[in-house]
Amino acid sequence: MSSEALIIEPPVPADACVIWLHGLGADRYDFVPVVRALELPADHCVRFIFPQAPTRPVTINNGFPMPCWFDILAISPQRVMNTQQLDESVAMVRELVAQQMAQGIAAERIVLAGFSQGGAIVLRAAVDSELPLAGVMALSTYAPTLAEALERHKGPALEVFVAHGEHDDILHANLGREVHDLMAAAGHRCQWHAYAMGHEVCPQEIGDIRQWLSGRLGLR
Repeated sequence: MSSEALIIEPPVPADACVIWLHGLGADRYDFVPVVRALELPADHCVRFIFPQAPTRPVTINNGFPMPCWFDILAISPQRVMNTQQLDESVAMVRELVAQQMAQGIAAERIVLAGFSQGGAIVLRAAVDSELPLAGVMALSTYAPTLAEALERHKGPALEVFVAHGEHDDILHANLGREVHDLMAAAGHRCQWHAYAMGHEVCPQEIGDIRQWLSGRLGLR
């Protein structure tokens, strides 16, 4: 459904993996600088995979085509999205997880990460998979269809890192907090991080991601 993913191999043979989805209008290169900024150990074993969303018309942007994991049909009074495209993107992430497991990476060593639209996809993919994943990073995101997925699926408790900008004028911080609260209420172990930023990533957040990711994957 999308262009080939960008894969960054670690300095030593991979035994862990982070699958990281970009946001609306971005591309697979968007978070490559963040990986460098994480300053992981020189001998780390983490493969990073950055899928590329298909380019298609986005209704709320006057039909202008751009990379997106699903079309957004309306944002008022509530967000309305193309749920078929959302489901297709979720299936794509689950297939990437299956491919990594087939290559010898245990589910317990796979982290799903996503920013904005990408976060919505990885949350659903993690819940739907019912796998004991290493964790989920939900960055400046929201939770369409997540409540229903949590009702349908009762997989193992996940470690969830939820981060949001207090001044986000694209997705209000309340939407990120809703992600945290839904996951926590379903029994998942969640961290909430709020930063004095907009719809973006900041250095303090990168430091917190480094600490969380190192803990989840046993990095020195």
